[in-house]
Amino acid sequence: MQASTPVILVTGAARRVGAAIARCLHAAGASVVVHHHTSRRAAEQLSEEFNRQRAGSALSLAADLCQPAQLENLVAGVMEHYGRLDALVNNASAFYATPLGRIDESAWDALVGSNLKGPLFLSQAAAPHLRARHGAIINLTDIHAERPLKNYALYCAAKAGLLGLTRALALELAPEVRVNAIAPGPIDWPEGRAGADFDADTRAGIIERTLLQRQGSPEDIARTARFLLFDAPYITGQVINVDGGRSIHL
Repeated sequence: MQASTPVILVTGAARRVGAAIARCLHAAGASVVVHHHTSRRAAEQLSEEFNRQRAGSALSLAADLCQPAQLENLVAGVMEHYGRLDALVNNASAFYATPLGRIDESAWDALVGSNLKGPLFLSQAAAPHLRARHGAIINLTDIHAERPLKNYALYCAAKAGLLGLTRALALELAPEVRVNAIAPGPIDWPEGRAGADFDADTRAGIIERTLLQRQGSPEDIARTARFLLFDAPYITGQVINVDGGRSIHL
């Protein structure tokens, strides 16, 4: 790795939007740390792909975002391997419905843990190293952080907290570290238990109320992340909605 090569940690980078962000940043010349929790094989395969393209340009590391001690170890692992950390992308997220009356503590731990607690403690662990590099943080929020989605009160509250955290960290870490957020709209339909709430009719209705009349792609988020990290030195404390205009027509 060249001395000038930036090192970027992307959480939840093994699959879906996280993988698209990792690929885009790697293609832009960065070394990428591919964080995963349960998707170990996918993370290892992505890291192997990157290292075939440029030797030593990727590393796969595991951590549970809900466990602060593991997040300190995650940052320590990056520093031990690369000796620097230039940017953090808090992408990993749990997402599923929690209708009022059925919210329990396990849902709180999972949704607030992955969407707010994890990004806070990981940013805290990374902050000294990011300050040293005059680096940046990107948080993946959601357009529903400001315009809540029915039956998803806990998820929306956690993302609203992450949006507030973005602005607070921008204040705390200035002037050395820039902190911004990307708020996706209809980009990548959820899988598993969450996907059951988004059948074909529901998806069609969402697209109909999206100004550009189409679904976005993970690459739309990835390109925005690349812009904020490499081409936006005077932007901090901001949120960019990448949603095809849906947030003004909910």
